[in-house]
Amino acid sequence: MLNRDGVELFYAEAGSGEPPVLLVHGWTCDHTAMAPLFTYFRRSHRVITVDLRGHGESDKPEQGYTMALFADDLAWMCGQLGVEKPIVIGHSMGGVIAVELAARYPDIPSAVVTLDSPIVPPKELIDRLAPVLAGFQTPAFRELQSQFIDSMFLPTDNQERKERIKAGMISTPEHVAVSAVSNIFADTASAAQACKVPLLVLAAAESLSDLPRLRALCPHVVTGQTVGAGHFHQLEVPEQINVMIERFLSVALLQ
Repeated sequence: MLNRDGVELFYAEAGSGEPPVLLVHGWTCDHTAMAPLFTYFRRSHRVITVDLRGHGESDKPEQGYTMALFADDLAWMCGQLGVEKPIVIGHSMGGVIAVELAARYPDIPSAVVTLDSPIVPPKELIDRLAPVLAGFQTPAFRELQSQFIDSMFLPTDNQERKERIKAGMISTPEHVAVSAVSNIFADTASAAQACKVPLLVLAAAESLSDLPRLRALCPHVVTGQTVGAGHFHQLEVPEQINVMIERFLSVALLQ
């Protein structure tokens, strides 16, 4: 644990080798959502995986949970742990935070990888989610959250894994979940435009990003898509994820 101004922040690390890898989970999840990546990259890199504040084993204070606050936490943790020029890999909200980190602290990451994250989400996605997000502000939150989580999976995804993930997500305190989700889409375009490090955006079954607009804002972005997996594709098809990240890094970090 690290203590930042009275807030305990959980992390775990393993392996050695440069550049280090920093793993960032998504909304209402915890570090276990990045387990296959942690196992894979620890073979040749120092890997740090975190529980964002409000999640997992980290403290969950009553406060606003913004992407900027999460990014500030990560920057501070990198300083405390002596993590220099990490490859930052984020799933879902974690990818939004990773891009925010690159925008706010351009000297910290050497590259960013997002896994099914809404980086510059299309208007159609925002319009579709608007009633859901509005409902999250009502007493129907838990019911709507359950339905929202169900929509993240394909029928062919591992059902036992799905139920385990869902149980963990629902256990996250409501004040954390509601605040964080309301801030995910705040201003991703500005962060994407300010992200100057190599950026890989990997989609799952449906792209959560407006790719033409993303390319206009961030011309150096590299995009890809996994096959046969829902939103948690890093758990469902890690072999696809790993090989694409490895290829991206082998090219991007040589430039």
